[in-house]
Amino acid sequence: MGINLQKGQRIDLTKGNAGLDTIKVGLGWDPVSQSGGGGGFLSGLFGGGGRSGANIDCDASVLMLQDDKVVAGTDIVYFGKLNSDCGTIQHSGDNLTGDGDGDDEVITVRLSSVPAKYNKLVFVVNIYDAAGRKQHFGMIQNAYIRVYDDKNGNELVRYNLTDNYANLTTLICGEIYRHGAEWKFAAVGNGTSDVKLADVVRRYQ
Repeated sequence: MGINLQKGQRIDLTKGNAGLDTIKVGLGWDPVSQSGGGGGFLSGLFGGGGRSGANIDCDASVLMLQDDKVVAGTDIVYFGKLNSDCGTIQHSGDNLTGDGDGDDEVITVRLSSVPAKYNKLVFVVNIYDAAGRKQHFGMIQNAYIRVYDDKNGNELVRYNLTDNYANLTTLICGEIYRHGAEWKFAAVGNGTSDVKLADVVRRYQ
């Protein structure tokens, strides 16, 4: 069982765990109700079509930061770009509903191979067309981010996002960042009213 963090806490991932290389970052959530619609929140920014349905479609993405900034659009991994250009980050693909147990979307990271120019990975979850569909994270429950060892499945850390996120449309869930030669995880848990990934990216430019 991993260590449960509270908002704002940080923990070493690789220090004292020399065998840790490839990790998986699982993000999960459940809809409070089945009202509303679904789609891909990045379609307006990166192209692609929306999808119809009766569910709230939350989508996870990773911002790869250089000196705490997004330098290029290619430094974003999401359901429309499942692999980073450097090949060290892979997205499991889009989950349209959030129904069911376990992780809804999973991002695999090979820590030892992440190019040195990247100092931080930011994990974000958005709702597709939140304003148009009148949806927000007050309609989502049981949201969490967890990190586990890809080799043996052992959970290293878990952060349950328990704040009141009503009327907010983006969750900045957590960060994995370099600390010297090691990697750490920070439980962020900040909600924002950003309605597109482009809005989130601007916070890091």
